[in-house]
Amino acid sequence: MSETTHEGGCLCGAVRYRLWGAPMNVRLCHCRTCQRAMGSPFFARVLMPADQIEITGETARFDSSALLTRVFCPACGTRLFARGLNDPPRLGVALATLDDPNAFSPECHIFVESKLDWVVIDDGLPQHQQRPPA
Repeated sequence: MSETTHEGGCLCGAVRYRLWGAPMNVRLCHCRTCQRAMGSPFFARVLMPADQIEITGETARFDSSALLTRVFCPACGTRLFARGLNDPPRLGVALATLDDPNAFSPECHIFVESKLDWVVIDDGLPQHQQRPPA
């Protein structure tokens, strides 16, 4: 049985990745750490188990918290992943870096308590002030 695979990479092409299998979730994170790390109003990402992604090319890392490392291309600076340091390890893959950025649709907004005032959320998706309920 073949699994659906998705590919993506950085702006300059030095880093490429392939992921497969079902995502854990697809979310839009509005927390201040994601805003600063992504240089964007929110981080649109698909969360995948780390063993369901293969990365080629040199990457650099920055520990943005005790629980999260940001992974980017050192050549062009594209922010690619947020790697959870929990067990089992997982990667939040930036949706816009996928070759098909429409491959996954977000299911909710998280940390909307930190949403920028000028961002209007009118997509009908659930909104959580912080993390969604377990």
